[in-house]
Amino acid sequence: MKSYFPETASQTAGPYVHIGLAPDAAGFHIFEKNFCATLANSHTEGERITIEGRVIDGSGTPVRDVLLEIWQANAHGRYNHPADRQEEKPVDADFRGWGRSCSDFDSGVWRFETVKPGVVTGRDGRPMAPHVNLWIVARGINIGLNTRMYFSDEQEANRRDPVLNLIEWEVRRQTLIGQRERRGDEIVYRFDIHLQGEQETVFFDL
Repeated sequence: MKSYFPETASQTAGPYVHIGLAPDAAGFHIFEKNFCATLANSHTEGERITIEGRVIDGSGTPVRDVLLEIWQANAHGRYNHPADRQEEKPVDADFRGWGRSCSDFDSGVWRFETVKPGVVTGRDGRPMAPHVNLWIVARGINIGLNTRMYFSDEQEANRRDPVLNLIEWEVRRQTLIGQRERRGDEIVYRFDIHLQGEQETVFFDL
């Protein structure tokens, strides 16, 4: 005998994103060690930097409940992961290489404290310009978005980067470039992510 039930209502990624993945940001202090936005400590090798920005929707409004994850190579260009086969480059035991951040609920600004990564040798042996990988999810984003941020002060390396060179239009490449600023003693790379519109950030299908 067949049973007929109404279709369950659908829902986009909602408040559970913070409660389940970043409870501390939602006011739930349930983990002894929270996943955090600080990837380095005082012993980590390399130039200390801050990466910050906003995720902006098609109307130009900052998304204030976004969650981002970052993963990157260390200052020598090696990932702290067993799949990285660049054995000629050292692993930095004081660098985790992965972090999670939530946007500020008032301003929409997110931040990571890390070190500037080195050049990574790709699987085909070609060098990739220093970059960080980002994953973005929020209310209204059903499938997480993947993108990269490159560094404005690495122009020569950026010109040779095999991934950037897959992007046909220069104006589109610029959506992946974080802009370097100095704020007192702090080095900040500003990187706004646009979900839609004329300045839409390049996203990757991984």
